[in-house]
Amino acid sequence: MQAKNQKIVVLGTGGTIAGESSSASEGLNYTAAQRGIEVLVQAVAEIGQGLPTALTAFQFESEQVAQIDSKDMNFATWRHLAQRCHAWLNQDDVAALVITHGTDTLEETAYFLSKVLSADKPIVLTCAMRPANFKDADGPQNLRDALHVAAVAKGAGVWMVAAGEIHHSQHVQKVHPTRVNAFDSGEAGVAGTVQSDVVVWRNAFKPVPKQVVLSPSDLPEASTWPWIEVLMNHVQANAKVVDLLVQAGVNGLVVAGTGNGSISTAFKEGLMRAQSAGVDVRVASRCNQGPVIATETHAFRVLEGLSPVKTRVALLLDLLSRLIKH
Repeated sequence: MQAKNQKIVVLGTGGTIAGESSSASEGLNYTAAQRGIEVLVQAVAEIGQGLPTALTAFQFESEQVAQIDSKDMNFATWRHLAQRCHAWLNQDDVAALVITHGTDTLEETAYFLSKVLSADKPIVLTCAMRPANFKDADGPQNLRDALHVAAVAKGAGVWMVAAGEIHHSQHVQKVHPTRVNAFDSGEAGVAGTVQSDVVVWRNAFKPVPKQVVLSPSDLPEASTWPWIEVLMNHVQANAKVVDLLVQAGVNGLVVAGTGNGSISTAFKEGLMRAQSAGVDVRVASRCNQGPVIATETHAFRVLEGLSPVKTRVALLLDLLSRLIKH
């Protein structure tokens, strides 16, 4: 049985889950990051059906790490969040972390944390598509489910829980701008579900090996992090933007290619010039399902299975690790 002195720590960063609108009937026009994390945790207790049995064995503690709309997420907040996660995870009485986050950039933050946190304890991110004062707010139930998953998950892993689904940080992606179940994991599928306080892990889900690139203590000041942009291949993609970025001092470029990472001839020539100038170039696909399969026609490195924005995070950490080593 779980010792009662074990804690689940809830870290707040803002987002729609902490947002407020002008009335309980307004679910789209609102201001994010208005309510503190203690208020959000209290709302879970007020759902009225009692805590799941798995949660009664834990104490809860919360900390407001940031209070922002996740469209404004930034490297400084990432660094601070990673360091606070590291500090909590190193405490023996902390069993797991839950992080509240906005939906817009949650997939990037989740992947980033999976690459900088090494503790063998679960980390669960959650969110909401409706503000906290909306009549049918989804945040309290999502947070309740996230706490439940954190209580029963075994070992390391960064997860995302919302709308009764459990997604892994490697695969999760926001795929809809407004619906409550806005996230998907593509061909990998959900890792599990949470329904009526019952957590069910999907047997077909394949565990993702943990590969930590840097530790939070190694992360330098955010102002020194490399500059990386994501570009998209499309009809008559123009290499001029590549040349301008190189002239401005960009450190890395990620191309959301068409299909299996294909890039138009003129655009590719511009990227080749960038690579010759010392800019690191990576390729992903603008398709929202399926990995890019590298072939001999790919002139740039492919990080298999990653979306363009996660490829950017991977390249960012790669460049940071090189910077630190030198």
